Amino acid sequence: MPRGHPATRRSSSRVGALSPGHALPHTSGAVHGLPTLPRTARWLNAGVSILSIQSSVAYGHVGNSAAVFPLQRLGVEVWPVHTVHFSNHTGYGEWRGPLLPADDVRAVIRGVEERGAFPGVEAVLSGYQGGEDIGDVILDAVAKVKAANPAAIYACDPVMGNAKSGCFVHPAIPVLLRERVVPAADLITPNQFELGFLTGTDPHTVEETLASVELARAMGPSIVLVTSVERPDAPADTIEMMAVTDDGAWIVQTPRLPMKANGSGDVTAALFTAHLLATGDPAVALARTASSVFDLLANTLESGERELQLVQSQATIAEPQMQFEVTRLP
Repeated sequence: MPRGHPATRRSSSRVGALSPGHALPHTSGAVHGLPTLPRTARWLNAGVSILSIQSSVAYGHVGNSAAVFPLQRLGVEVWPVHTVHFSNHTGYGEWRGPLLPADDVRAVIRGVEERGAFPGVEAVLSGYQGGEDIGDVILDAVAKVKAANPAAIYACDPVMGNAKSGCFVHPAIPVLLRERVVPAADLITPNQFELGFLTGTDPHTVEETLASVELARAMGPSIVLVTSVERPDAPADTIEMMAVTDDGAWIVQTPRLPMKANGSGDVTAALFTAHLLATGDPAVALARTASSVFDLLANTLESGERELQLVQSQATIAEPQMQFEVTRLP
């Protein structure tokens, strides 16, 4: 790969010139609704876990098959509950395997509850919701986890589509997300298109995106991570992520890589949730997530493979390079 290719470039402005394992200067205090934890927490307190209710594939990395390994590599205990188990993601056009009935998914969750796991669950994580019945199962699980552990949060990736493909889910799903799922969430991780779809807006500039985020936060969640901010005045070949909480808003810019990688949003949602819970600091969580996801995508691009190179990128997931500057927005 030639020098200067987007996959090999790094921002010249590092996050406080920090080495892996260090954190940004504390800027925000404890995030509303999250426990105050040391910023160097490594999930060593016994019993802490994430209940991840998502799809699964045997080949490749989307849904739980994208989220579970990075979380485990960070030292998080994950209880994966699969909503489908396909041979591969549907982007190939052909796949095999079952779409699990909602009652079966509910039964698996009930079995985890019966093992006494719910008091130790710090977060319920969900992604693509294939049907309204699965949404009901997830919301029921969230209610039971929060009853067992009132400090637990619900982190929802409201998967609906993207700017290039448009909305690719069943028409009932956006309604379900807007009216029932997002209001129950504490953290949501939409891309810019999904943010607009949820709020009935069309954000492009930073100011428009912030306004749309506030509309989303008014729906219920106190924390919003916009996973792909594309604004007309940004430098060419860049893309940004934005995190907004009660304490402020932060943005990070990375090079844009010439690729599309299924499952990258699932990894992003999982990493941000874990880093935010572990540190209580949205700026640190944003910096760590952007660092690891960029390196994962760069490694995947360089490999020439279609599927995310998760195993090959595990070192940069466990120890983010912190190579991108996080800026607090006024």
